[in-house]
Amino acid sequence: MSTLLVSLPLPDAVGAAPGSPEFAYVLTADGVSVLQQSTAPAALLPQPGRAGETVAVVPIRALSWQRVNLPPGLRASTRGNTAPRLRAVLDGLLEEHLLDDPASLHFALAPDAGAGEAAWVAVCNRAWLRAALQTLEAAGHPVARVVPEWAPGSQEPSLHAFGTPEDAWLLAGGLPPGGALALLPLVPTALSMLPLDVAGAPLQAEPAVASLAEAAAGRPAELETAAARWLEASRSRWDLAQFDLANSGRARVAKRAGALMGELLRAPQWRAARWGAGLAVAAQVIGLNAWSWKEQAAVQAQDATVRGVLTQSFPNVRVVVDAPVQMQRELTRLRQASGVASNSGVEALLAAAGAALPPGRSAQALEFNGNELRLVGLQLQGEEAGTTVANLQNQGISARTEGEALLLRSEATP
Repeated sequence: MSTLLVSLPLPDAVGAAPGSPEFAYVLTADGVSVLQQSTAPAALLPQPGRAGETVAVVPIRALSWQRVNLPPGLRASTRGNTAPRLRAVLDGLLEEHLLDDPASLHFALAPDAGAGEAAWVAVCNRAWLRAALQTLEAAGHPVARVVPEWAPGSQEPSLHAFGTPEDAWLLAGGLPPGGALALLPLVPTALSMLPLDVAGAPLQAEPAVASLAEAAAGRPAELETAAARWLEASRSRWDLAQFDLANSGRARVAKRAGALMGELLRAPQWRAARWGAGLAVAAQVIGLNAWSWKEQAAVQAQDATVRGVLTQSFPNVRVVVDAPVQMQRELTRLRQASGVASNSGVEALLAAAGAALPPGRSAQALEFNGNELRLVGLQLQGEEAGTTVANLQNQGISARTEGEALLLRSEATP
């Protein structure tokens, strides 16, 4: 699945002339390798593809991080009906720690935050973030996720130098409490402001400021590119689009489902799964066809047997259209010719009724419509009715009572 990673310009750049700032971006096909990297206005950014998505990366200099203790029993959900209450709780917890009015700031809670626990909260300018996202959306790049360039939480000390020679910065990670971050200007005395274990941590630096970082630390630095940093940020569980900036649930689910389907259909790492699914479907189709052929052959064999019985029993039947119906017709003709009563005729039904009815009971009227006999005026009730119906059923006669009448129908088949 193609992904377009867009680094949002700092608040001064966006606020200076809306719609004019350039966005640094990285286009990747698998989330690991870089296909394209450059800077461009929002209208000239490349498209990630139909199944791709756009991920906004918030620079570390545009964020501040606060650590709060969430009250017990509070549902830490930034979407739905509980979001306003959680936002109000965060306003109260952070009000004394912020220089700006909380109403002008955007808060984002850590993905693993839970009630009664300590959690990190990302804070940035709400108007700036909303304006940057609206600029991308107006240019045809709706943002699926908003991730921080760096996030606290790692317990391993680390040092990262980035920026330009004229505007160089040093980020220290793994500080207490809870893996906090510290952002300092990259000056020769920067490391002296940090604890010893963090000051001696592995140093990574962008090529533009590598010499400055090595001079300040007094040791070599491992090169690190901004593109690799953004790719790693996109793989985190963070999503700063929370509260009033959260995407609608239905659109979000549809976007993620489409992205997942596109990844399953195109990504190289899913090639084995696609082959397995294709082979499974092919095996099912072949199995169903084989089972259908076997069932069809069994039905044809049964039809051939029935036709053979008809033609052997009644040689005068030359053309077989409906074997059971034709056999019933031939049997009826034989009975009529020999004078034998049919099992479903009125005589057989009357004989069965006479044997099943209680002594002294007789019908006042008879109705026969060719396959059903109605005896009217019997007035069978209770145990007598149940016994009579049971006796008739034992003789292969379907029987039931309707008021004062008894209905009989032969269940015998040729």
